[in-house]
Order: sequence, then structure tokens, then C-alpha cells
Amino acid sequence: MKKIIECVPNFSEGRNKKIIDAIAKAIKGTPECILLDVDPGKSTNRTVFTFIGDPESVIKGALNAARKAQELIDMQNHKGEHPRMGAMDVCPFIPVANVSMEECIKVSEKFARKAAKQLNVPFFLYENSAKQEYRKKLSQIREGEYEKLEQKLKHEKWKPDFGPTKFVPEWGASVTGARSFLIAYNVNILGTSNQAHRIALNLREAGRGEHEKGKLKQVKGMGWYVDEYNLAQVTVNLTNYKITPIHVMFENVKKEAEKLRVAVAGSEIVGLIPLDAILDAADYYIKKEDLFILDEDQKIKLVIQRLGLSSISVFNPSEKIIEYMLDSKKHEPLADMSLREFIKEVGSRSSAPGGGSVSAAIAAIGTGLGSMGAKLTYGVRKFEKLDEKMRKIIPKLHQASLDLIPLIDADTRRDSHAQKY
Repeated sequence: MKKIIECVPNFSEGRNKKIIDAIAKAIKGTPECILLDVDPGKSTNRTVFTFIGDPESVIKGALNAARKAQELIDMQNHKGEHPRMGAMDVCPFIPVANVSMEECIKVSEKFARKAAKQLNVPFFLYENSAKQEYRKKLSQIREGEYEKLEQKLKHEKWKPDFGPTKFVPEWGASVTGARSFLIAYNVNILGTSNQAHRIALNLREAGRGEHEKGKLKQVKGMGWYVDEYNLAQVTVNLTNYKITPIHVMFENVKKEAEKLRVAVAGSEIVGLIPLDAILDAADYYIKKEDLFILDEDQKIKLVIQRLGLSSISVFNPSEKIIEYMLDSKKHEPLADMSLREFIKEVGSRSSAPGGGSVSAAIAAIGTGLGSMGAKLTYGVRKFEKLDEKMRKIIPKLHQASLDLIPLIDADTRRDSHAQKY
């Protein structure tokens, strides 16, 4: 199976479209790299790029992007709301499929070594790649930001992991490393930056300090005011969305906002989000409100509405959910055929598609038929006494039918692979 690593470089430029497009072009022009998302912010003056590739490809893609940034970004002129210390401020590598965290650590080290040498700029390692505990967190390395970097580099404890110790005014310094999937999430507040920051301090894990920890684990955050939206935001990184999911963050912000008598006006996902994070939120609201929703599309619509994910810009699932982005690149030739074409292909002078693919197709149709019968029964007045039973039966048949469809192609792929040996 192909190894897939996600790379999410953040560049200190969110206003100049020509520069943003040039960096995007550098990534897209890298063989085997797929650019999934470009998310610029004017107030933050920062753009988050998301792309995927195999271990060697993501290194090349990140290098190409860094070289282009060095040509076009000058940190001496940079101002923005978001903390930053370099032109390529941070460049994390994240395991997505068939790759370990250890491999991502090696990828980050290889990238940092090459980038520091080619660009002649300082690079620090963070998160799982960090060599010292006191500079493991991004906030620790970035403390003082670009403005205090020159003085910081004079101290032995802040010698970069790669590259020169000298201050490079045009670039600053960069941070790279391997980390788990992180969700960048903002909750909109119709209030002040001070109120948003108070909420962030109450909720983020670090809280207000050693003696006053926050309520939610695996959350880093702060509050700010975004002029282009004319509202404040509680802006957070959910470093482990399994521990603190997006809906838990949103609901807790609502509770804290009520105490301050300010309104919450939706939220936004910065970059991409895993499908299971959205579906977990859907399950929460379905259970909370005793709803009966089966279709994945409807579950996503529910979450978009409950979390107000389209409050600032339209949340397009095909562009924001990582699995949907990958699926758009995936090809299932048999499942995508018309029924007539599939039958002709089965009857052709070839061993594949064979019995496995046909069995999967028939099973998918059979469970789909059962699902149809149950759905036509549910909610009908004369069958109302069966509603509870249908609520238990329908989800199983519905999901079984969906799960069987990919197996139509999977069996043929296995046959084709076996024939090579």
C-alpha cells in the first residue's frame, strides 16, 4: 500500500494573492504531490497550505514551497494577528496512511537538513521530532516571535537544530517536525478580543498558568479580533480531536460565552478536517436531540448547521473533509459502471471481474433492498408501532450496503495483483 504523509506548511503571507498562488504552484508542480487546500487569512497575514504525497515527494514539495517563499516573502515588512517567527513559519509532517510517526520524524529531519543547507536559514525541530523537552512545543520555540528572534539566537540553548545560528532578517526562522493530525478551529464571538481571550484561557489546557489549568485537554488557544469579519474569535488547535472533539469545544465556548453575556455566531475549520471528526459531532447532536439520520450527507449538513461552519465562508465538504479530497482522486472502475456495462464486463473473456466482485455487487443490492423496505416502513402512520424496531434495523442494512460497494473493485484488484506473481 502506498505511504501517504500530509504536510501543512504555514507561510507568513495572507494578503498578496500573487505570492500565495506562486507557492501553491510550486507545490502543485512537484511530482506525486497533491495540493488539497489553500487557506489564506488577511488579518492573520498567514496562509495554510495542505498537501499530501509519499515520504520523498512531500520533502520535495515542502522544499519547492520554501524556495519560492524565500524569493517572495520579506519578514522585515510583515505584520499580522497570528504569532510568527519566519517566512515559512511552521511545516509539520503528519502520518495519514501506511506510515508511522517514526517515519514522519525522519522525513521532518531530512527536510530541515536540506532546507537549512539550501536556503541558509535556521530550522528548529518540534513536537515528536524535538531533541529537547524545553523546546518541544511550538509556543516555546516561537516565544518572542520574529521581533525578539535576533536576541534569542545569541543564547546557546536556542541554537537551531539545523542551519546557521545567525539572524536572517528576510526569513527569520522556521519550525518543522512530526505530529499527529491537528484541527485548527475558530469559534466566532460577537464581542471583544478580550472576551474571546478570557474564554480561551478558561478552556485551553494550559489555562492561565501552572496553578490555574484550563478545562479541556489537548487544546491550545487564544482570543483575537478579526477585522475582516468584524468579530472576535476563540482560535484553537485541537491537538488530539479524539480527546477534545470539535463539538465539545464549540459547546464549551457557548457555555463560557453565556457567562459573559456574549453571543456565539458559528465557527470555522481552518484547513482540512477528518471525516470521523464531523461524524462524531453528528452522532453527538443526533443523540442529544433524539434524531434519526442515516445518510452521511445529511449528518454532515446537520453538523454544518449546528456548528455554524458556513458562518464566514461556505463549508464545502468536498473541499474541507480530507477523505473526500482523497476520494476525488480515487477511481473505482467497476462500481462506477452502469449496470449494463458491469454485466458485459463480467461476461467478457477475462477472469476478472469474477465471482468475488459479482458476489459483492449482489450482496450490496440485497442489503440495499432490505434497507429500502425498512425505510419505507419507518415513519408511516399505520406502521408507527414498528418505528423503534426499524430504528435498529435500518442503520445496519444501510451501512452494510455502503460497505459492500468498495469490495466490488477490491476483489478484482486482488486478482490482478495475484496474476503478477
